[in-house]
Amino acid sequence: MSERDGENRGEAWTTLDKDLNRISQVEQATFHVARPMVGLGVALAFIIVAGLFAALIFGGQPGSAVVIAAAALGAYMAINIGANDVANNMGPAVGANALTMGGAIVIAALFESAGALLAGGDVVSTISKGIIDPTAVADTQVFIWAMMAALLSSALWVNLATWIGAPVSTTHSVVGGVMGAGISAAGFATVNWGSMGLIAASWVISPLLGGLIAAGFLWFIKARIMYQPDKIAAARRWVPVLIGIMMGVFATYLAIKGVKKIIHIELPAALMIGAAFGALSYAASAPIVRHKAQGLENRNKSLKVLFGLPLVISAALLSFAHGANDVANAVGPLAAIVHANAVGEFAGKVNIPHWVMVIGAFGISFGLILFGPKLIRMVGSQITKLNPMRAYCVALSAAITVIVASWLGLPVSSTHIAVGGVFGVGFFREWYHEKRLDQAARSKKSQRIAAEERRRRKLVRRSHFMTIVAAWIITVPAAALLSAAVFWGLSHLAG
Repeated sequence: MSERDGENRGEAWTTLDKDLNRISQVEQATFHVARPMVGLGVALAFIIVAGLFAALIFGGQPGSAVVIAAAALGAYMAINIGANDVANNMGPAVGANALTMGGAIVIAALFESAGALLAGGDVVSTISKGIIDPTAVADTQVFIWAMMAALLSSALWVNLATWIGAPVSTTHSVVGGVMGAGISAAGFATVNWGSMGLIAASWVISPLLGGLIAAGFLWFIKARIMYQPDKIAAARRWVPVLIGIMMGVFATYLAIKGVKKIIHIELPAALMIGAAFGALSYAASAPIVRHKAQGLENRNKSLKVLFGLPLVISAALLSFAHGANDVANAVGPLAAIVHANAVGEFAGKVNIPHWVMVIGAFGISFGLILFGPKLIRMVGSQITKLNPMRAYCVALSAAITVIVASWLGLPVSSTHIAVGGVFGVGFFREWYHEKRLDQAARSKKSQRIAAEERRRRKLVRRSHFMTIVAAWIITVPAAALLSAAVFWGLSHLAG
């Protein structure tokens, strides 16, 4: 073989390698583009299976077509809950690197489903927290169309919010859907504007209370642990206390919200249960924290080790409580349709059939697995930078705020509370950073930073803040307008 032939063959192999590499890149690009289509395909398959499942149960019965369509819409709503609402519980833990995305999805799917199936309420309000007067919607068929419109419009709105990257309240979306359909069916007089006023107030109260409580705990951790001369000794003293508070709060939270299917517990008894669990958790965690703290360097980075596991536990408990409490609200319109179709009349409260809760639980898991990572990343890392200590404050504030709101009788949104906690932590860090800069400048330890440079160093991304707040404000009106339009279309098609 001549030298020339060898060179030609070498060039040919090089060319072939380049071509194969290009083919490989095309395959990778095709796979990347196809992944969203796979998610949509799986979601559509689940919606169809939910409809077929309802057909097996109600096939041949009068009005079965309506129930089958409602089951498909309920599955669509459940998928959107998993894609949007669940991110608020898992986002801080993922953003703080206490959990991987895969671990968060597995834990959330398991605990959300367990909460829905084991502790989900037996009874749900069909008119979603008394938003409209049942007697104003006298005709059963009109009521069924109103609930269908509420279900579809709230699911569409949550889907749109997930697409633009805004965590919104699914409960508020359902409230807006019910209100819009009620107004379209029977006029503005049918709406209980007092209840709507409380819900509107919760738009402000929920995030503010969540943010203030989260900021308060972060201030405590900074003052008592992070800025102490011996950080590890301070952590050995205070981390068990914080764990005891966390477990006590979650025991109270679950006693009020999570086990109502099994037993009804009043707030004073729930507080006593929480105090007992808190004391036991403190006693159990103190030796564990002491053991884990051995050999740690006296710096803030070492403290992350001590907060990692409590943060994971808090995220799992939040998911369980969310599954127990919020899923029933979301599938309420579906349960109302099933009841009205079977009995021939509607009621203010109805039992939730087991198959409806199964659709809700599995739909949440599918939505979380297929579409949840986008909002998890948004809440966990794109609003502000979180570490285990900050994320722990967010999780703790979420549980405390729900208990306080239950005591005050305020309708609050778990989404608004959790995201408000993230904002509270971020804005507290900004304030604390500015305060330290001013102190350093007054003591001549550093030069004063210009106002423009300070604005550039903000620790909360203002674009995300404005997008999320705008989405919160327009959730109820947007879902109501969508619902009114859908109800008008359905009633005209039926007529």
